[in-house]
Amino acid sequence: MDNKGLVTNRLTFSYEDSRLFTFPDITCDPGGHCILMGPSGCGKTTLLHLIAGLLKPRSGDIIIDETNLTGLSSGQTDAFRGRHIGIVFQKPLFIPWLTAYENVQIACYLNNKEAIRPEILGLLASLQLEGKDTSKPAQLSQGELQRLSIARAMVNKPALILADEPTSSLDDVNCEKAIGILKEQAAAVGAMLLIVTHDKRLLDHFSNILFL
Repeated sequence: MDNKGLVTNRLTFSYEDSRLFTFPDITCDPGGHCILMGPSGCGKTTLLHLIAGLLKPRSGDIIIDETNLTGLSSGQTDAFRGRHIGIVFQKPLFIPWLTAYENVQIACYLNNKEAIRPEILGLLASLQLEGKDTSKPAQLSQGELQRLSIARAMVNKPALILADEPTSSLDDVNCEKAIGILKEQAAAVGAMLLIVTHDKRLLDHFSNILFL
């Protein structure tokens, strides 16, 4: 079996004293796009955190480019995530005393990768953040913070980008822009893009759709 790309198989998970989540299998080809849709409380974010290696499944497999995350130790999982997965959280968190540039740069340092200044500045410019590199998070708009979150997720050229409800608080115009940016950035490094959302506006933008 060719396990290039993303494959999940018979995943289950339960929080302490909680019902058991049973998830459908997912297949996403290298460089492909996938969207997971469902109402609040159905386990979308839990599934994203499982795929990211932030949670351990009760059973099943998560295979990313032929590596089964469920067989890795905690330290190995953290190292794999840093090298291969970029995450755009629903509520991005930044270090408030660092500049926009430094908040992206630290993602390189934490994963033992060289932070190349021209590349980071070019990435910021591609996300319409040119000239914002010295700004602190408190000086940026919500839209700029969202794009900065994408920059941080992209800086290590991941094989897989995971985005949690990236358009839930956006109007129609900015929703279109956000999806365009995510697709463009994924294409720039040949990354898979997996979005979890309840936003039905995204249905027209993706062909590989899984409902939870």
